[in-house]
Amino acid sequence: MMPSFSDIRDSISSNPKKFLIRLVLAIFALGLVFGDFGLIKRVQMELENRRLEERLAEEEQKIAEQQAIIEHVYSPDSVEKVARERYNFHKDDETVFLIKDE
Repeated sequence: MMPSFSDIRDSISSNPKKFLIRLVLAIFALGLVFGDFGLIKRVQMELENRRLEERLAEEEQKIAEQQAIIEHVYSPDSVEKVARERYNFHKDDETVFLIKDE
């Protein structure tokens, strides 16, 4: 059965230190769980941190791939290939035959 208001008041008046300690502990526990630096906020921040670390790893992988492409583009063989295919360049001792589609 639920204690009545008068029972609670009598309990508080008979042991005010005990009530005060319980009240302080309850407020501390609520602050620990729901405060700015509480457990809920901590879990949210941990989840966001994991998500951001995964995104960072993905972006670093993209950067590494782009660096490899850049290094390949500036290689002499790649430059020569582009010059031959796009601009019809050739070496002095070569003959180039252009076939045009009609």
